[in-house]
Amino acid sequence: MTTDPALLPALFHGWHDYQSLLIRALEPLTADQLALRHAPGLRSIGMIATHMIGARARWFYLGFEEGGADFKALGNWDRRGRRARSAAELVSGLERTWDGMQAAIAHWTPEQWAQTFPGEEGEPEIITRQWVIWHLLEHDLHHGGEISLTLGAHGLKGLNL
Repeated sequence: MTTDPALLPALFHGWHDYQSLLIRALEPLTADQLALRHAPGLRSIGMIATHMIGARARWFYLGFEEGGADFKALGNWDRRGRRARSAAELVSGLERTWDGMQAAIAHWTPEQWAQTFPGEEGEPEIITRQWVIWHLLEHDLHHGGEISLTLGAHGLKGLNL
């Protein structure tokens, strides 16, 4: 497989654009709209967005010791018993995790990119930073799709792709 150096910036630009679409879809939502579910037993729109934020923060804070106290706190947002977040809080959480991830990625050295970590159950045996980045990108796409589908099922505007 050949690697085009221009590919990485294009991927990050696309991911950032997707985040902007997600933010635009979440920003106007009321607490009642954030509580909507596609079906009983599934996560609400707000719970899905909170889970996206929590996963980003946990991977960077617990996996790479990035993001400090802010990421430590954000990494707990989706834990059981936590309060529901407003649209403004969800947007802020998405923006803060995005900015923190980008800052970390920008300062990682080639040696850090080459580091490996042992995987846990359900993950590859060996984890790399590249794998985590791809995992978070696919995680955002998957759960953003859930949000969009749920919004559409309730007659609301989803992500405008």
